[in-house]
Amino acid sequence: MSNDSNRVEQVTPYGSHETAKTEQVRQMFDSIAPAYDFMNRAMTLGIDIWWRRLAVKRLRQLRPSQILDVATGTGDFAIQLHESLHPQHITGIDLSGGMLDEARRKVKGKGLEKAISFEQGDCMALPMADESFDAVTVAFGVRNFEHLQQGYIEMARVLKPGGMLCVLELSAPTNPLIRWFYDLYTLHIIPAIGTIKSGDKSAYRYLPLSIAAVPQGDDMLQLMRNAGLHHTHCKRLTLGVCTIYTATKG
Repeated sequence: MSNDSNRVEQVTPYGSHETAKTEQVRQMFDSIAPAYDFMNRAMTLGIDIWWRRLAVKRLRQLRPSQILDVATGTGDFAIQLHESLHPQHITGIDLSGGMLDEARRKVKGKGLEKAISFEQGDCMALPMADESFDAVTVAFGVRNFEHLQQGYIEMARVLKPGGMLCVLELSAPTNPLIRWFYDLYTLHIIPAIGTIKSGDKSAYRYLPLSIAAVPQGDDMLQLMRNAGLHHTHCKRLTLGVCTIYTATKG
């Protein structure tokens, strides 16, 4: 398990081992922030919106009042959580100031400033008290963690007993034929479009490499269990290109 976790930790946006992965991820997302939403829709053909809806459904029965959205990016998942679950408050946290600028613009445009707030910070050391949230969510972010196990330990720490962690992450399909088309799309087409749209060639070459390296299936669930979480479950979506992982805190 530690080897699987280390694989994704060694994959960095700019290929340098002199600069910490956390700092490279921050620089990358600051660079691509203006193009991020467009690329998300283009890369997934808009299916990412449906994936988020399925993840939100996992939390509906819990009726969370306080939600922490880790690696919140431009705030899409935080807004969707608010619109579907109507919690008392959602806090979004992200490394990238550029991504948070985009998130704050969206939230202001919807008049949701009181319902959703954002702060810049590192998931390796969340600036929140123990047992502060009924639910913690991450959409397409855990593969960017510098230390994946430590990220899960921190998210478990801030969860209240009985609270749920819900992780939505991209994954690689296992069917050989589907994998051939998937590799063609992610290794060649997406980097070409991403370079034209964002101007950052490395960012969209990093994407498929990080997906291939991140722990998947039970390997990912084991990281949750190592962090002290229980009732772990995963469900693959859309031919295996995305997976929902859930766990609860005892």
